[in-house]
Amino acid sequence: MRTHRHNPVSEDTGIDLAPMLDFVLNLLIFFIIITSFVKEAGVKVNKPEALTAEHKETGNILIAIRPNGEIWMDKREMDLRQIRNTIERMHVERPEDTVVIIADRLAPTGVLTQVMDQVRSGGVETVSIAATGAGG
Repeated sequence: MRTHRHNPVSEDTGIDLAPMLDFVLNLLIFFIIITSFVKEAGVKVNKPEALTAEHKETGNILIAIRPNGEIWMDKREMDLRQIRNTIERMHVERPEDTVVIIADRLAPTGVLTQVMDQVRSGGVETVSIAATGAGG
């Protein structure tokens, strides 16, 4: 009768990939969470200064108005007629979101009021206008 001896040298040894996979999964989850917090209107505007400006951390839906009257939301230019439908859709998906309009200091006031009207008719009653404090 033959006996099989266990030979530890010939045993297949490999690298345990479980810790690396855990690390990569954690990084993936981290970046997914971080990117959901970063919200941008899509363009940079020069906000007007206000002595009574308040710093608020909320404001999930950002709408930017450029000096030439262009309206930007979610990194794309939008027509004034698209604002209401977009706000209605976003408000149904996430009713706790607030709207902040970031109008350039040279943006036409008429466009600002039209955008505010569209946002309110889309179902959002509280609309904030972004400004910088008097100190910068």
